[in-house]
Amino acid sequence: MAKSLQAIDFKQTAWKSCNYCSNHFFKTPNLFLKHLREKHCTVEGGSFVCHYGYNGVCSSLPLDGVSDKDYEAHVEKYHVSQSMKEAEEKWNIFSAAQNLPAVLNDPSRGRQSNLFTKKWGDSFVDRQLVPPSSLLPRIDWTHLELYCKKIGKRFRRHTRLGSVGSTHDFKAPTSSSISPSSSISSLQIIDTSNLRTINENVLNETTIRDIPQVFLKQDLDFSQPETFALVFLGLDINSDDDHQELQDKLSHYLDIVEIQISKQISQKSSSFFHAMTSQDTIMEEMSKAVRNVRKLREKLCLIDNTLVRQSLNIISCERIKTNKQMVLEKLRLMATVHQTQPMIQVLLGTQDYVAALDLISTTQEILAQELSGIHCFRHLPHQLKELEKLIDKMLTTDFEKYTTSDLNRPLIEDDYRVLDEDKIVSIISGLLRKKNFTFIDSYKDEAITTIRALIKQLVIEVIASSDVEICLTGSGEEAQSLSLQEWILLLEAATASLIKLLKRVRLIHDVMLHVADSSAGRNIEGDNVSYLSDSETFLTITDHNYIENKLTNLLQSVGNYCHERCANLVSNQSLEQYSGTLEEMEKLSQIVEEFCSSCEEVIGIKSIPLMTAFKAQGTRFSQKFHSERKSKLSLLLDNERWKPAEVPGEFQKMVNYIAKGSFMWTKIEDNQANEPSIAAPMLMVGDEPFALVGAALILVQIVSEYCRCSSHLPIIAVQMGRNVIDLLRTFNSRCCQLVLGAGAVHVAGLKMITISNLALVSRALQLVLWLIPHVKNHFNNLVANGNAGSLSGWATVEKDFLSHIKEIENKMLMIVGQLVNQQLLNWDARPPIPSQSFRNISRHFVKLHEAIAQVLPSDQIHCVFRTVHKNFKDKLREQLLRNNIINNGTPQHGTVISELTFYLETLRTLKAMPVDELSDETMDDIWIK
Repeated sequence: MAKSLQAIDFKQTAWKSCNYCSNHFFKTPNLFLKHLREKHCTVEGGSFVCHYGYNGVCSSLPLDGVSDKDYEAHVEKYHVSQSMKEAEEKWNIFSAAQNLPAVLNDPSRGRQSNLFTKKWGDSFVDRQLVPPSSLLPRIDWTHLELYCKKIGKRFRRHTRLGSVGSTHDFKAPTSSSISPSSSISSLQIIDTSNLRTINENVLNETTIRDIPQVFLKQDLDFSQPETFALVFLGLDINSDDDHQELQDKLSHYLDIVEIQISKQISQKSSSFFHAMTSQDTIMEEMSKAVRNVRKLREKLCLIDNTLVRQSLNIISCERIKTNKQMVLEKLRLMATVHQTQPMIQVLLGTQDYVAALDLISTTQEILAQELSGIHCFRHLPHQLKELEKLIDKMLTTDFEKYTTSDLNRPLIEDDYRVLDEDKIVSIISGLLRKKNFTFIDSYKDEAITTIRALIKQLVIEVIASSDVEICLTGSGEEAQSLSLQEWILLLEAATASLIKLLKRVRLIHDVMLHVADSSAGRNIEGDNVSYLSDSETFLTITDHNYIENKLTNLLQSVGNYCHERCANLVSNQSLEQYSGTLEEMEKLSQIVEEFCSSCEEVIGIKSIPLMTAFKAQGTRFSQKFHSERKSKLSLLLDNERWKPAEVPGEFQKMVNYIAKGSFMWTKIEDNQANEPSIAAPMLMVGDEPFALVGAALILVQIVSEYCRCSSHLPIIAVQMGRNVIDLLRTFNSRCCQLVLGAGAVHVAGLKMITISNLALVSRALQLVLWLIPHVKNHFNNLVANGNAGSLSGWATVEKDFLSHIKEIENKMLMIVGQLVNQQLLNWDARPPIPSQSFRNISRHFVKLHEAIAQVLPSDQIHCVFRTVHKNFKDKLREQLLRNNIINNGTPQHGTVISELTFYLETLRTLKAMPVDELSDETMDDIWIK
């Protein structure tokens, strides 16, 4: 009750203090609201999130927050007034409770078959035996015997006196005199028949309805003040009589319940008698079955004595005859087995290991199946087993000797024969017969050891021929001071020797495979090589497939190991110390490709370690190649003065080759042809002249170098293609920075960026646009031949160049347009004619024509002046409208006509546009009609 009063008081004064901040008290709700906004609220993206609650989480406000107005309403409703929710109570030990799901889901009780047939109560949960405490002494009956004898007499006298008294004065001993823990023991000793009689007489007159309903409720909870008050109604704490009366009343209710339970049990007594009757019926049927079995056995004994015994004697005689014949056959078989060991020696002398092993196996089967238990042959199985181990050891030793001698003999060109073929066939057949398939792994290990020794020997030979003093490392092939030429020579010698060794390994592989095919009876039709007869097939299909897989793995492992050792040579750190030339990389590529193709032809599959290592070297070479030329181009652009440069003759020839789709022209070939080199003011691309800066010519030369390099090294064509795209992007962006961005004024020291500079940049970009399709086709052909798809990014580069050219053209038009607009703003239709404004406009057009005439082609010049002319007419039309001059034949109109005549004559003189576009009628559209 006190707890409830505290909660109510807290509900009414919830705003006077903060539940989660110590020493915070408030006089008014507004102060409490301000405290919540400052200490227990955060603003996230304009939304207010309330944190006034346990662990900083408010259970009544969404985590994603609300608006400012909604937040004030929330605090007023849930935290200030507390009208919808009581204050949170902290958990304590009195909050714990056991509910029905917790009892039903107890994992320690296992599965319950009678779960839903039980009645709820204190016996619903199975009782667990509590083990006795080791700290308490064990109390047995002997400790209480003296007490029971002493108290027994008093209890019986008390019982007799109680039976004489009135019924309402009787007090049950079970609740008043005897504790619950000792009631059972007391009832076993004391005669309580009179007591039970009296209780039953009294209780039979009462029913379950006499018990108050509060005790029959399923949710009886004395912790509730209401329930406690109903049970202990009118109880005086200081009165012993009230205590005794209440105890008697509760004991009386308990006795009523026990009597009702006894009645329920007595009503089920008929079921017990029915079960006993069924037991008697079953016993009678069992007795009848026993008698029938006894009669059946007597009949069977009679049949056995009269009909069966004579027939069994005939069968016994026949069995004796058969056994004697079997003994004779055993003796003959023993004589044959006795000759086994001499015959094995003869077969081993002729190196017929398969026949010797077959004989041993057959003899062991006979001894195990036919001659089992023969005393004279008790040591023969062990002897045959030891002999078989000896043959196995002989085969392994002979195979290892043969392998070592065959793999380490000199590698002679065109010496592709099997050494002592009959001997190796016999050894392999014996090993296969023994199902000792580890010889394939042994051969693989020996081949790998031979390859390692061969590489080491080649390294020693290269070092011995070198003039530099070199110290060998542990691997024998990582001499860090060899030159690049020496590394290439070492790789060339290693690949040639390894191919010869691989062919020798392939020969032994073929012999092993043919012997395995013959042993499994799978000789290919048309194959004249047959090492065994059909009667000597002993390999199963599973074993044959296993051997085929191991032999395939043998070739692949040896071939991959050769590639790995060569890859170690190619990817060695010493190669990174030298900047290899294109010729050296081409030589290296030739060696790698020849070795890879020869190795693929020998082992039947394509190995990639060496090619991967070479690709890594090629990538490193392409990166260095690209970085050098990119730096060179950037340096040229930074020093470029953006003036026309003369075109050497070799550049013109190079462009002519590119126009034909070939990038293989070099200056060395031109010098060998003794053709004179004449410089020209412009570069001719077909019939179109190009006035270019020096950086643009160098760009074409660098791009040609990329293309020639990718032709010599197709393996790095993809990287080279990407590098070309990056180089073109660099050229385009740097030109934009230097010219359009006026970077050349600060970098190259130019006074200003002129229209001539812009025209030269535009022409250089147009040359690159002409070059891109040829470069794109070149790289796509190389990549397609390597089945690697096509390069992407060309379309983006072309788009960037076109955009840049358009920006340059707009820049030129903007410069001229500003000058023309400035002159027209100061112009008025009055003498003198031509006016100074039109003279200045003509002068600007002349300068524009002089700046672009020697750079841009005539079509582009016409396009530029056509745009300038159109802008001029638009500005003039606006000026005429502003000055209110119309086509009405007035003097002002005549002045305008004279000005336009001078303007058109200037354009005709410059030949800036086609003649038909400069007629007088073309200016009629300037008048507003």
